Amino acid sequence: MSQDSIKEMFSIGAHIGYGKTRRHPTAQPFIFTTKQRTDLIDLTKTAVQLEKAEAFLRELGTGKKNILLVSTKAEGRSFIKDAAEKLDMPYINERWIGGTLTNFGEINKRISLLRDLLAKKEKNELVFKTKKELLMIEREIERLTKRFGGLVSLMGMPDAIIVIDPRHEDIAVLEAASKGIPVIALANTDCNMKDAEYIITANDTAPTSIKYFVQRLVTAYEKGREASVSHTATPTV
Repeated sequence: MSQDSIKEMFSIGAHIGYGKTRRHPTAQPFIFTTKQRTDLIDLTKTAVQLEKAEAFLRELGTGKKNILLVSTKAEGRSFIKDAAEKLDMPYINERWIGGTLTNFGEINKRISLLRDLLAKKEKNELVFKTKKELLMIEREIERLTKRFGGLVSLMGMPDAIIVIDPRHEDIAVLEAASKGIPVIALANTDCNMKDAEYIITANDTAPTSIKYFVQRLVTAYEKGREASVSHTATPTV
């Protein structure tokens, strides 16, 4: 990781942790100093963590693996949604539905229903219903979209999940762990640094910080996917 990258992380406030009283014991090795009772993160260590996460994302991209992106906290919702849509991957940015991973069979039934209703609506196959029936179906589509809209592209269990703030997304992290799904997490000093296989210790609340790290991870996956396409392309004669 270049010094320029570390300076960039510093400029967006990635080094700003929480107050010392909120520090999780596992965060201690990643703290550079404490100033005015606020922990400041050692970005040289964050840089190493980020490199490892990026290498893993490139590997996933090369294999065209599926990733579930998660951030239900307000600061990360838009960035996770934009990233998922850019990669054509599923996401959750409203509320984690318990059992999304541990009871995927049942959750998938609801996703499949939404997928089916949206397909029929797009093909105008609902026009033959009565007005009352159409209203009921529209309400059902609205309800399902609010809960499962970001998961329409999820055809099976994800190969990895990306979360913003594993403390906030504790249920998602626990479910992933129980299913053996690797977690890549952006985590501030109040988080348990052992909650994810690929932890990135940095400010997980400031929009500038969240945007920066999400973009880095997205770019890493894209590079892996592009390398895969380039490798498998048939050479011209």
